Amino acid sequence: MTPGTTDRPQMSIEEFEQLARTAPETVTLEFVNGNLAVKPVPDGDHDEIIMWLAEKCMQRRPDLWLYRERGLKTESYRKGRARPDGTLPPRKHFAGHGEWSETKGVLMAVEVTSNDADTDQRDRVDERDGYAAGIPVYLLIDRDDCTVTVHSEPEDGKYRSLTTRPYGAVIDIPDPVGITLETAELKDYAS
Repeated sequence: MTPGTTDRPQMSIEEFEQLARTAPETVTLEFVNGNLAVKPVPDGDHDEIIMWLAEKCMQRRPDLWLYRERGLKTESYRKGRARPDGTLPPRKHFAGHGEWSETKGVLMAVEVTSNDADTDQRDRVDERDGYAAGIPVYLLIDRDDCTVTVHSEPEDGKYRSLTTRPYGAVIDIPDPVGITLETAELKDYAS
């Protein structure tokens, strides 16, 4: 759950990172838009969607790897910390990094919506805007309305281009990712 947004961050980045380091393995914490967020534990369909996407990325772009829940420094001036469901950089990009990496070199962030009350604000607004500060493509797989949305062309902290297709349609993910996804299999995970 995400506490209410205020103009003042709830804590410093250093305090958040300490809290995240000491959290139990069953809890995933993020610091988005100055607020502490608890990311829900994914269900089986969520996991299957991420594995489906990882397979598609590896088939079409073996030079890129899809990492699960990699810690990223998001939002301009390092004001946020997020763990996207998927992060797509070149192979071995994160070698030698600590728990939280800069977004430089990350080509795409991926979120799959969860069945919780915070998914609308978290996945469709806060994290999208945080990723736009440095990641060329944001892919949202929305289980609520069975769509796939590609956000691209980031400028001034916002994505200028938006393409949405229903499950079952073909959708192009533009460069620098440069792949086409046939999304029929996502219908198997529709609620």
